[in-house]
Amino acid sequence: MKNSGIHEECGVFAIWGVPNAAELTYYALHSLQHRGQEGCGIVALGADRQLRRVKGLGLVTEVFNGRNLATLDGECAIGHVRYSTAGGGGIENVQPFLFRQASGDFALAHNGNLVNSAQIKHYLEDRGSLFQSTSDSEILAHLIKKEPSDAAKPRINAIMAALNMIEGAFAFIIITANRIYAARDKYGLRPLSIGKLNGGYVVSSETCTFSVIGADFLRDIEPGEVVTIDRHGIRGQKFSEYHRNAMCAMEFIYFSRPDSDIEGMNVHAFRKESGRMLFKESPADADIVVGVPDSSLSAAMGYSEASGLPYEMGLVKNKYIGRTFISPSQELRDQGVKMKLSPVRSIVNGKRVVLVDDSIVRGTTSKRIIGMLRDAGAREVHVRIASPMIKYPCFYGVDISTYEELLCASKKLDEVTRIIGADSLAFLSREALFEAGRRTDLCLACFTGDYPTALYASIEEANKDGKF
Repeated sequence: MKNSGIHEECGVFAIWGVPNAAELTYYALHSLQHRGQEGCGIVALGADRQLRRVKGLGLVTEVFNGRNLATLDGECAIGHVRYSTAGGGGIENVQPFLFRQASGDFALAHNGNLVNSAQIKHYLEDRGSLFQSTSDSEILAHLIKKEPSDAAKPRINAIMAALNMIEGAFAFIIITANRIYAARDKYGLRPLSIGKLNGGYVVSSETCTFSVIGADFLRDIEPGEVVTIDRHGIRGQKFSEYHRNAMCAMEFIYFSRPDSDIEGMNVHAFRKESGRMLFKESPADADIVVGVPDSSLSAAMGYSEASGLPYEMGLVKNKYIGRTFISPSQELRDQGVKMKLSPVRSIVNGKRVVLVDDSIVRGTTSKRIIGMLRDAGAREVHVRIASPMIKYPCFYGVDISTYEELLCASKKLDEVTRIIGADSLAFLSREALFEAGRRTDLCLACFTGDYPTALYASIEEANKDGKF
């Protein structure tokens, strides 16, 4: 059964100049596991200046062990966790990608999605490039590959030229025998931060990794910036004069861990404030507030505080249900949400419940949760969503790429309310997102259809296939 939630494509991490780099990368990837559970990998730079890799399908704790981590010596490494979207699954698409060439080996890891990947891939194939995977992340490697005539030139020249050819959402990390490069797209759609650790540096998709390994936050990488980290320290330069701070709103709403900070705003604080504003915009006559674990709990707390209604743990999540869980029957597989969430009957029985969730995508999960609460004796279920209606596909690395799979795309509020079985339903306004984050810019494309980048073939293919 396909999970009816939404998923981010992946998370990236890098470390430079710190002993036991691969082991620290392992702990960092474990902290980023929520960003991808399909596969993971680490490339480390050994004392002999050689790049070595371990990668595999599965969770971080399944892929790595003391034995294979011991093969990754050195003080520099990059890592990646993947959730399959563009390019599909399979071990060949698990990153980091490692490339060996006469002008110098390098490896790269990528978070996001390129919207002009098809055009660039055709361009590269016409010039003799051979691709090892179906992931668009590999495209950057072929673009920065040094030609014989460029062997004496710094690699940063080729990297900056390549970054100016690709379009879309990306946070790239590249490791060579001498340094690490890290870059964010010029729209600022994906997060990427730098920390300091024991005289060295770390780079991560989320700052939650910093506290785990003992690093101190230094700064965010700016949109349109590429940062170089080596024995000389850290330095950044712009590869694009154009830039926006259009962070994906779903990073705040759903993807990122509540203990992460994104561009100066704590994720938990954002969600809690959005919950307060959700009450102001859409109060409900009820007895208790219940959040859907885990990403909606902060918003539920905010709704509770603003409303004066008690916040109760009306739903409990089974944290041991994961990717490899095998259910004993088809009937249970079809009702997979019951294995992940359980209502607390003594809490919800006879109560009018405000159910706070972060989003509605396909509506399947919302309908089942509401049904479970009613079966547990809830008198009424008033659903409050801490984001606007998701009406449009995402082409930036989130697996909501078809129009048909979005319940709110073609339905009015009363229709959605009836389909999921709620007594009432309300969504947070777009304006509230800006206010909650104290921001003037966000990517709201999945809510508004206003895409910050050109879409090239993405929209054409979606139309052709009846997806948009």
